[in-house]
Amino acid sequence: MAASAERLTMVPKTVQELAAAVEEPPSRYVRPEQDRQAGLVAADEMQEPIPLVDLSRLTDADEADKLRAALQTWGLFLATNHGIEHALMDAMMSASREFFRQPFEEKQKCSNSVEGKPFEVEGYGNDKETTEDQILDWNDRLHLRVEPEDERNFAKWPSRPESFRDVLHEYTSRTKRVRDLILRSIAKLLELDEDYFVNQISDKASGFARFNYYPPCPRPDHVLGLKPHSDGGLITLLFVDEEVGGLQVQRDGKWYNVLVKPHTLVINLADCMEIMNNGIFRSPVHRVVTNIQKERLSLAVFYGVDGETVLEPAPGLLDDKRPPRYRKIEFKDFVLGLFEHFRQGTRFIETLKI
Repeated sequence: MAASAERLTMVPKTVQELAAAVEEPPSRYVRPEQDRQAGLVAADEMQEPIPLVDLSRLTDADEADKLRAALQTWGLFLATNHGIEHALMDAMMSASREFFRQPFEEKQKCSNSVEGKPFEVEGYGNDKETTEDQILDWNDRLHLRVEPEDERNFAKWPSRPESFRDVLHEYTSRTKRVRDLILRSIAKLLELDEDYFVNQISDKASGFARFNYYPPCPRPDHVLGLKPHSDGGLITLLFVDEEVGGLQVQRDGKWYNVLVKPHTLVINLADCMEIMNNGIFRSPVHRVVTNIQKERLSLAVFYGVDGETVLEPAPGLLDDKRPPRYRKIEFKDFVLGLFEHFRQGTRFIETLKI
């Protein structure tokens, strides 16, 4: 009863407002006891660093081997010489920070939750809350469709700062090139036709930019910025705040900090790619921990396929000794299952394993 009363009387609609108003996180944000006993902030000591891959040298055997090793062990890697100008990355992060530091009323012009209307994935606010007992993440986000370009909903794109739209357009035009380069490189590693994965992406394939804002949290040992999950699409290109860490990746049941260098990208595989490559390279489970003193920003660009695409292992990876490990499913049905399982803190891809 107390929890329900707390829920009804809590005025702030965003975590940013909440962080400025409370000394203790409300119970709806507190992770279960078993999670807290395992430790929410501490990470294991990494035996070897996550590989830093030079994307300008992927035609070299040594760099390709480094990429293979990263995908086999971590499911992600750090990318340098990716072709996105440092000045553009700085401008994108600056515009992101400026957006979240605006007055609430200005940000609400892009809201994903308008009274009297159904919740929308796109826009500014929080992820959808579907149940009373759902544990919430300590972040606000701005979620925008960037692909296909003709389906961009500019009503949800900020008009302030004035540079935001142009900078995001330029930035995602560059990440799209990086996406294709990585997909072709993965196909070559798997001895498939170089364009196999790129050809799975039609003109209607989805692409979303998600700007994540993590305010300081008074209890990092009780609250997560983003719950453990794997991404649902093909591939994710993540640009993180260099000054404040928080991203952790799971490997063999242990959590490790992902330490980034200036102007690098964190590139990770997602669930659709795991299905298509028949589990040879896995989609990593990751989370974000909170910080008691500092805010943190990140920008993830998620690339997927179009809704009618049938997800299944590439035929070139199957034979009598290598049967399919996942059952077929249309991407649009996969997305429905993905959202439901994400809210529950589970992985939908596990239900597709044969």
